[in-house]
Amino acid sequence: MNGDGGTAARRGFATRAVGYLAPSHLDEDEVLLDARTRGTEFGCAPIDPAEGAALRFLATALRARAVVEIGTGAGVSGQWLLRGMAPDGVLTSIDIEPEHQRAARAGFREAGYPSGRLRLINGIALEVLPRLADGAYDLVFADAATVEYPRYLDAAIRLLRPGGVVALCGVPTADELDSYEAGPEARALLEVHQACREDERLVPLPQATTGLLIAARTAAA
Repeated sequence: MNGDGGTAARRGFATRAVGYLAPSHLDEDEVLLDARTRGTEFGCAPIDPAEGAALRFLATALRARAVVEIGTGAGVSGQWLLRGMAPDGVLTSIDIEPEHQRAARAGFREAGYPSGRLRLINGIALEVLPRLADGAYDLVFADAATVEYPRYLDAAIRLLRPGGVVALCGVPTADELDSYEAGPEARALLEVHQACREDERLVPLPQATTGLLIAARTAAA
């Protein structure tokens, strides 16, 4: 998991095999592997290659030019996102840990991304998000504090353009939640599942086993 206070416990739900993807889709080059190593050293628990491939797909399908990432970590997820974004797309990534963002910035430089394609913001996500423009983003991705996911989802609905997508990382399926330990994280996860089902502004994608909860923003008021 990336920064902003998340825990690594729920990552176990996100390590299921993704059988329909050919192995070549999940290969990581040296730059990504270096970023993954840095993340592991920091205790970030970076996203796995299946999740990364899913993020790249979403960014490509959306022709994303403006993406918000909550939880920079060491930059693994950011690199996957940038690989799918439009050539002039800008990634806005928020993290509370300055050391993580310094490592991520080094990885982005190594990957050849110019500074103009990155906006790394050091701070508490729930304090930064209100300062971002309404309806200006194609994709919002969160890999941070699970207990804050309901509030991240609310923020994403405001930030996304119609047709934009929110992706929450490390979310177990509804069936898996039946055996999830009761507590604040479980309540937060149940809340985001319910919101994705019931909020008329969202159209959820039936959840597979990549650990990503994904929903699209409708044009509803």
